[in-house]
Amino acid sequence: MSADTRVVDATPSAVPAGQGIAQAAGIIALGNVTSRILGLARETVIAHLFGATGLVSTFRVASRVPTMIFDLLIGGAISSALIPVFSDYAASERQEELWRIASIMLSLTLALFSILILLLELLAPQVAWLLGTGYGPRLQAITTTLIRIILPSVAFFGLSAVLTGLLYSQQRFVYPAFGAAIFNAGIIVGALALGPYLGITSLSLGVLLGAILQTAIQLPGLRRMRLAFSLDLSHPGLRRIAQLYTPVMLGLVISQAAVALDTHLASRAGEQALAWMQNATTLIQFPLGLVVTAISMAVLPSLARLDAQADLEGFRRTLALGLRLVLVLIVPATAGLFVLGRPIVALLFEHGAFTPQDTAWTTLALDYYLLGLPFAAVDQPLVYAFYARKDTRTPVLVGVMAIGVYLVVALSLIRPLGMVGLVLANSAQWCSHALVMLTLLHRRLDGLRGQGLGITALKALLAAAAMGGAVRLALAWIGGVVNVDAPMGEAILVGGAGLVGLGVYAALISLLRVEEVRLIWEMVWKRIQR
Repeated sequence: MSADTRVVDATPSAVPAGQGIAQAAGIIALGNVTSRILGLARETVIAHLFGATGLVSTFRVASRVPTMIFDLLIGGAISSALIPVFSDYAASERQEELWRIASIMLSLTLALFSILILLLELLAPQVAWLLGTGYGPRLQAITTTLIRIILPSVAFFGLSAVLTGLLYSQQRFVYPAFGAAIFNAGIIVGALALGPYLGITSLSLGVLLGAILQTAIQLPGLRRMRLAFSLDLSHPGLRRIAQLYTPVMLGLVISQAAVALDTHLASRAGEQALAWMQNATTLIQFPLGLVVTAISMAVLPSLARLDAQADLEGFRRTLALGLRLVLVLIVPATAGLFVLGRPIVALLFEHGAFTPQDTAWTTLALDYYLLGLPFAAVDQPLVYAFYARKDTRTPVLVGVMAIGVYLVVALSLIRPLGMVGLVLANSAQWCSHALVMLTLLHRRLDGLRGQGLGITALKALLAAAAMGGAVRLALAWIGGVVNVDAPMGEAILVGGAGLVGLGVYAALISLLRVEEVRLIWEMVWKRIQR
């Protein structure tokens, strides 16, 4: 990594323009794709060692405890509070104050999370019951044990988040960009090294190892930073962080309540339901993380700058550009996952204890999740647009409404459809949230007409439909000439059909003269040249 690349700011609080946006999106995408690849490898290893049994579902429940705590208490603060406050001190060259507020945040995080960990260690049986009511006494006991093992990771997640904000404010984004990848690697190592000896417990130990490594990888970026233990609660920077994060935290409370509810209902849909749903979710998170997060984080700084300048037309154009880029990439991803879903699931997961029946159920969950994937993708830039306009209240209110939609659909369909009813409820939640956000933003921006959103979506749909047909033909032909029952044959089937689909979509979307294709190729070419 060259020195020039190191100082490109890819943080949400910066204002990259032109080439800077491309560089930011490229680096973020690289970190995301590495994390997603290792995430898929993680799920493949878990499926191979443990299948989709009730034991895996107990681990899913246990692993959601630190995730929910992190997301609620500090996860959202990285972009909404930590980076803005740290960057203010860094930009004004008040380095001593920056080290001081960073030291306070690190110390406070360690102290508060240590107390919380001790409390939850005592309440682990109650937490296990709350999240896994549908499990019998044996699975409840296992869930309790796994929660107790995994809880210390919360402290490392918190420290890692503060370090991420600090490094971003110093424009050292490479270290935290690959933190999630290192975390996934830790789980893989734990499962492979300890799985044969400790069984499902190895996964909880892997999470703890991954959290430690995620924190450790950022330490080299702290060179020349003077940090010390401090609990000065009167520091004005601490108050600013609290003020900025309070509205976001309220939204996260609602979000985590929905996650807990989904976990609770999934436990009532059968012991294996949560494992199937998690495998399907892993697949749809790949395009969301790679495409949507990279584009949204690259566009957000420009939106904030344009809002500060009261440039409404520029705001509309920039938001529309981000939405068009998302559409051009997420529509073919959705179509590809729909057509290639079963062979992809078989290739990644159908090993060891993971049976063909598990593949069928995971594919079924994936198909219904895909109904909401385009809406979930479009929703993130819309939420960021509200944040750029200093409005964090509206997304919270819309989130409450969307959870209401989820509840109505889930409670209506869980009895007749089981797991499928819950997946449909999630898709309905994503759709309703995106549509309401789009409607409200359309009104506040005096319309988004004339920005080419409709025509871009139509062209992407046409090209993706043709791509889907080509992929089906490729699957039939390749399946007739290779042994798809062998791992190499499965890989050839998925890879070959995927390349055919990619080629067809790229050719058609170019022939349809979609301007965003040129921008995407320029971003890719610049990264290759580097």
